[in-house]
Amino acid sequence: MSDPASLPELPAESDLPDGAEIGALIRHIPGKRRIHAGTWQGRDAIFRLATPETAEMQAREWQEACRIWPYMQGARFRTAEPLAFLPEIHLMVMERAPGTPLLDRIARLRADRRAARLAPAAAWLRRYTDVSEGWRAARCAGWLARAERATQGQPFPVLRGIEAGILSGIERIAGRIDGADWRVAICHGDFHPSNLLVNGRTLTGIDTGGSGRMPVLKDIARFLMHMARRGVCPSGRMWCGVDEGMRDAFVEAFALTEAERRLVLPFFVGIEALIRVETPALRPRRIRIAERVYAALRDDLATRDLT
Repeated sequence: MSDPASLPELPAESDLPDGAEIGALIRHIPGKRRIHAGTWQGRDAIFRLATPETAEMQAREWQEACRIWPYMQGARFRTAEPLAFLPEIHLMVMERAPGTPLLDRIARLRADRRAARLAPAAAWLRRYTDVSEGWRAARCAGWLARAERATQGQPFPVLRGIEAGILSGIERIAGRIDGADWRVAICHGDFHPSNLLVNGRTLTGIDTGGSGRMPVLKDIARFLMHMARRGVCPSGRMWCGVDEGMRDAFVEAFALTEAERRLVLPFFVGIEALIRVETPALRPRRIRIAERVYAALRDDLATRDLT
């Protein structure tokens, strides 16, 4: 967590309505936002304070939170309730949803029980994207350019060498994807097991609203690679460097086509591997896991039959 003394000042108490109390700092994302616990009209709440430079993005996040909330209020799958938006002070207030992050929950389980607890995450995302899903002409070039730029910042030589093979593999796949259509929707945008809270049988998504309409399989790849980078592979079977059992859960939940399974999903798993660059501060164990995961992904991409 960043030093609170280095953060922008909080809104003056006089700028907050009655019943609003901002508490402890939870997280600071430099240049974007600070996130605090607190209470809003007697309810536990999350206060998201944006910088002036990201105020427009915050307004879009609020609109998305309000759009999706009525659709995501089931007994099993839901999102946090949007409580208030005060654009004049760059403040968005969300329900502080109860529960434990899914990744933390499964870490406490025996390996043979983890897959069953992870599988509902695929159904959660299916519910989220279903109301806005459609098909659009695939465009790989922008994703490839972003991935190539990211590889230039990789600080670990061993990973840099492996990533060259991954980039070559997804460039090869892109040649088969361009010209076809791929599935798009308004997605979560940062979909991973720590952004799903488990409370009994209920999964609540948090940190939604950061994405517009985008390829759905990018969100799926984000989830799979987030797990893989942390050494989480409940099925014990690896596919493109990620857990094959969890891949199968998404295949079933979304009824993925053959082209999606064989081309689009491997493409976005490769994109996801490359665009989130490791930092020197990571523990050696995380780097060793990355080497293993990326090498498996590179090798699978190299042998993938594109006929």
